[in-house]
Amino acid sequence: MEVNETLVQQLADLARLEFSEQEKTEIKGDLQKMITFVEKLNELDTTNVKPLLHMTADSNVLREDRVIPSISREEGLLNAPDANEQYFKVPKVIRK
Repeated sequence: MEVNETLVQQLADLARLEFSEQEKTEIKGDLQKMITFVEKLNELDTTNVKPLLHMTADSNVLREDRVIPSISREEGLLNAPDANEQYFKVPKVIRK
């Protein structure tokens, strides 16, 4: 596949980017290198190669998800500087 000015401009338009002429020339060269590399990879025979789903055979080691008791509302409000039976009392910060 040949990378030309039209392709570079189309990609720039799709990405909503603007490039100077020097940048377009550099991008054109970089795109051509990437396409050449992919075309070289396509020459390999991969008929007996299984698809790679993960880079390693390792899997996540997750802890068991257990429900454990928590503190009650009353215990949580014990150390509050100011509270009623259900809520923490805080100073008013919004003025009307």
